[in-house]
Amino acid sequence: MPLIYKICPVKLWHDAERAGAFAGSPVDLEDGFIHFSNAAQAPETAAKHFAGQADLLLIAVEAEALGSALRYEVSRGGALFPHLHAPLPLSAVRWAKPLPLGADGRHVFPELA
Repeated sequence: MPLIYKICPVKLWHDAERAGAFAGSPVDLEDGFIHFSNAAQAPETAAKHFAGQADLLLIAVEAEALGSALRYEVSRGGALFPHLHAPLPLSAVRWAKPLPLGADGRHVFPELA
């Protein structure tokens, strides 16, 4: 099953775990959908929107588990990005891993599928 990825501050994710679902970050709520990236897009997303930020998690989500609320829409540079037009059910989450900063100030990603 293909995975998509959400970069999320640790505190915000812990709030979602307590609530039982993730409604989105402030920018997601403002835009009306939850922003995701595929494996190839995630490092650029981190560099563009989370540069230098510590205390982040990388959340892996099973795309097929999201049904028709998940849409691939044109975004940065004309690329199709996954956008979830509903809260993220925690049952669709495969894992959440720390996204630390490396010595060069860029985020160090685990191996992505």
